[in-house]
Amino acid sequence: MAAGDNSIGGNGADLLSESGKSSDSKSVSPKSELLSGKNLTFSPEQVSCVCEALQQKGDIERLARFLWSLPPSELLRGSEAVLKARATVSFHRGNYRELYAILESHTFEGSNHNFLQQLWYKSHYMEAQKIRGRPLGAVDKYRLRRKYPLPKTIWDGEETIYCFKEKSRQALKECYKQNRYPTPDEKRTLAKKTGLTLTQVSNWFKNRRQRDRTPQTQPHPQ
Repeated sequence: MAAGDNSIGGNGADLLSESGKSSDSKSVSPKSELLSGKNLTFSPEQVSCVCEALQQKGDIERLARFLWSLPPSELLRGSEAVLKARATVSFHRGNYRELYAILESHTFEGSNHNFLQQLWYKSHYMEAQKIRGRPLGAVDKYRLRRKYPLPKTIWDGEETIYCFKEKSRQALKECYKQNRYPTPDEKRTLAKKTGLTLTQVSNWFKNRRQRDRTPQTQPHPQ
C-alpha cells in the first residue's frame, strides 16, 4: 500500500476500533501499524464490517477511498458487502453502467433487494432526466420501470402491483370473500400475514368496497 493510502486504511481501522471488531487485542493495532509505515490488511469479515459501517454513516467519499485502497484480490472475491458498497459508490458518482453491471453479475440476498432495487430504478430515472433535460413525471417513471425491469439477481420474481405483492393481494381477496368488514383483530392478523401495515389493510378493504358499490357502466343500446 502506498504512503498516500495510509489515511484510507486509518479510516477503516478507526471504524473497526469504534465497533469493537478488531481481530486480536494482543496484536499490534491497525492504527499503530499505519503510524509505523507498515501495510495494513483486513480480513474479509473486517472489510465487510467497514463497508457496512460507512454506508450506514452515509460517508460515500470515505467508502470510495476505502474500496480504492483494497487489493484487487479482495475486489475480485465478490463478497456481497463489497459489491453493495461498489454499487452505492457507482450510483453516487453517476457511473450507472458500472452499477448495472454489478447488480446483474451477482445474485444478492433478499435482505438487500429493496435497497438495490431503488438504486436500479433511480439510476434509470436520472439517466433519462439528464437526456430529456426535465424532471420526470409519474408516467415517465412507470414507463422506465416497464422498459428496464429488475434483474433476477435483485428480485424474487414476485410481481408488485399497486405496491402490493401478488401473494398479499391474494390473501386480501380471500379474506374479502369471507368478510367484507373484518374486525380490527382480523385486520391485524391479516397485516401480519401479508407484511402490510394496518392502515394499508384498512384502506384496501375500504377501496375494494367502494369499487364494488360503484355501478358498472352499461353499454349503450344499439
